[in-house]
Amino acid sequence: MPYFLLAQVVVGVVAGGVNALASFPLTLIAYAAALPLVAVTAVFPLVRPMSVVVVRALCGVPGERLAQGPGRSWAARGRTAAWWTLHLGTGAVVSGMTLAVPPMGVVLLLLPFVGALRNSRSGLDWFSTSAGPYLAPLLGAGLLGGLALCAAGAGALLARLAPVLLGPTPADRLAAAEERAADLAVRNRLARELHDAVGHALSAVTLQAGAARRVLDTDPEFVREALAAIEDTTRRTVGELDAVLGLLREGDGVDGAGRPGAAPAPTLAADLDGLLARSRAGGVRITARQDPGPVGDWGQLPAIVSREAYRIVQEGLSNAMRHGAGPVDLRILVRDGGKSNDHGDHGGHRELELIMSNPPGTGTGTAEGRESRGGGGRGLRGAAERAALLGGRVEAGEQGGHWRLRAVLPLGGGAR
Repeated sequence: MPYFLLAQVVVGVVAGGVNALASFPLTLIAYAAALPLVAVTAVFPLVRPMSVVVVRALCGVPGERLAQGPGRSWAARGRTAAWWTLHLGTGAVVSGMTLAVPPMGVVLLLLPFVGALRNSRSGLDWFSTSAGPYLAPLLGAGLLGGLALCAAGAGALLARLAPVLLGPTPADRLAAAEERAADLAVRNRLARELHDAVGHALSAVTLQAGAARRVLDTDPEFVREALAAIEDTTRRTVGELDAVLGLLREGDGVDGAGRPGAAPAPTLAADLDGLLARSRAGGVRITARQDPGPVGDWGQLPAIVSREAYRIVQEGLSNAMRHGAGPVDLRILVRDGGKSNDHGDHGGHRELELIMSNPPGTGTGTAEGRESRGGGGRGLRGAAERAALLGGRVEAGEQGGHWRLRAVLPLGGGAR
């Protein structure tokens, strides 16, 4: 109606200052002039989201067949303009019919029974002639039925064309796929953090409690150390769990290292000694060699590499505690990676190498054995994903009668 009123004013002025509504031809011209105005306003971003809401509510079109959000391309805006013009143009016709037809239909229905209508100056006396006094009710019913059919047909047409004109474009589908991929990446990251933090803590606490129970009467000093390790492990895990859960809360200002008030993410340089001490308190013998190598100090690592390396070592120790049957040998070194890397770049580059080995337990000396217990291999897959995100790699398997886990992480230029 606003578009039509504006157009009829302009048409009336152009036609010499007449009232366009008093002339049927000028009314049609005003209607036609209003349609381009409708199409132009459809390029505004809010038109498509508003139209999608209307279509879902009134046309019964499933939401998955419609695009979400404003149009991102001119092609999408053009389709929205076509829909908006069709919607308002069809709606204007149906609205005009709805205003004019029902009163006329009611009058024709009552005409044979109300003499005042037949004697009025509206030309209705024609129906009282020999043409048949009961022709008017049939015509009135036909008008009302035709109006209902026109309204239903217009609604069906709009419902049929809505997915075509308001459906997602290739750009919309690509944006939605990218959004889903980003959401899955965040979920996978949270799953890795929860598995590594909570899974390792439970394994360590179980072993520490079991070792303390076995020597409860013979070695009180070891029991005290085990209980202290259990307390420290659970306290740190609660802090890490709080940091991970903070990622699920909205408006907490979380960054990659944690959120305000939460425990910072552990790193290899700062937290490795505590991790080894807590694992040893559970009765696991660990030999650790921290070789700085020929090209730098292993403790001076990029923060993201240090965090991911800590989690990989943590997962390796968890596997050793759950499945191993002997001492764990851990070696950490920073070394020269050679003249070329996996991306084809030439020139020397530095790598962090983590090597962990221990004798396998019964039935767990293969990759299948390790993955069939204690979480379905999520930890090993998570370690491989962590390394891959940094452009590195993880190798795990039996070698020379020992279970061996080897991780290589580039220290620069390879992170993705």
